[in-house]
Amino acid sequence: MAEREVVVLGVGVTKFGRVTGRNPIDIAREAGIMAMKDAGVSPKDIQMGFSSHCYQPGGYGMVTFGEMGIMGPSVTNVEVACTSCSRGAMHGAEAIAAGSVDMVLINGSEVMPRGMVPMIGDMSNMPYEMVLGLMPMPGAYAMMATRHMHLYGTKPEHFAQVGVKAHKNGSLNPNATYREVFTLEQVMQSRMIADPITMYQCSANADGGTAVVLCSKEKAKQYTTKPVFLSGWAAGTPPYNKEDPMPEEADTADLARQLYNIAGVGPEDVRVVQLHDAFAPGEVIGIEKLGLCPKGEGGPYVWEGGTEITGKTPVNTDGGLLSCGHPIGATGGRMVAEITWQLREACAQRQVTPTPKVGLLQNSGYGGGTVMLFRT
Repeated sequence: MAEREVVVLGVGVTKFGRVTGRNPIDIAREAGIMAMKDAGVSPKDIQMGFSSHCYQPGGYGMVTFGEMGIMGPSVTNVEVACTSCSRGAMHGAEAIAAGSVDMVLINGSEVMPRGMVPMIGDMSNMPYEMVLGLMPMPGAYAMMATRHMHLYGTKPEHFAQVGVKAHKNGSLNPNATYREVFTLEQVMQSRMIADPITMYQCSANADGGTAVVLCSKEKAKQYTTKPVFLSGWAAGTPPYNKEDPMPEEADTADLARQLYNIAGVGPEDVRVVQLHDAFAPGEVIGIEKLGLCPKGEGGPYVWEGGTEITGKTPVNTDGGLLSCGHPIGATGGRMVAEITWQLREACAQRQVTPTPKVGLLQNSGYGGGTVMLFRT
């Protein structure tokens, strides 16, 4: 039996914020109800659920779905660090494509502490990355940035420009944690975190929730005449590759090649991108890995405006992680929502013109990476 096509029928994103004091279940419920309302469906229409989070207790997914009035269907908790929600969406899409169910709701939510992302569990037997000091994410991205500068002549200003662009876009997004616009000088002179990365080039922990309703193409005809299709996905974990000087949570370049082949498009067809910019170098390196610009030219591409809303390849039109903040279990759902809104022409001041027909998502975390292709 041929795989069925998958439609993004509804999305929901709460206001993100630093230490809001809100209950994570309340946040999850709000996002889920928003997504169902956007889709035009009710709780009884949901046949399967995925609850994405990293810092909530066992059974959290069952509780949150019950709070949304969804009781009876299977609910699976998904934890793949920062890519938890996009991975949940991938699993939901697989179930629909296989014909197991017609409609799935993916919910991501998190309430985060201030400071560094906390580790979970007994760390007395630490992995070698932690023992060697390679694990803290600011340091890992700083090493990637330094290597990129060495190999390709990339400048600190190129990374800083990512922060300038992200905060400018975030100022147009009412759900973003940070909506202040910064100059290049302000970004570069903000507090140094891990050379060459300064504070305004770092994403901050945030509280927030997101949700996505996926359904089969056949079922979607009951609710919309202008569907947004999730037409391809791929995921993986870090491979061993001594030839690649840019270590990452997955082989993004290989996943992108798989995705383009599955979806029958190329990077030249992509008109809007959601990319995992936990730290500014992620965008410079990521657009190269995704084939959106030549290898080694990510810095100049960003510097010359290639990733601006008005550029050739708009990236993180909602401000990305840098401006929106990073509620880890919810971030992937925000990415899906922004691409969906862009393809629907529903982004107001931050709308890409002409309206995109193809969107690309790249979400990574400590546990692997996920890429997705959306189209109208």
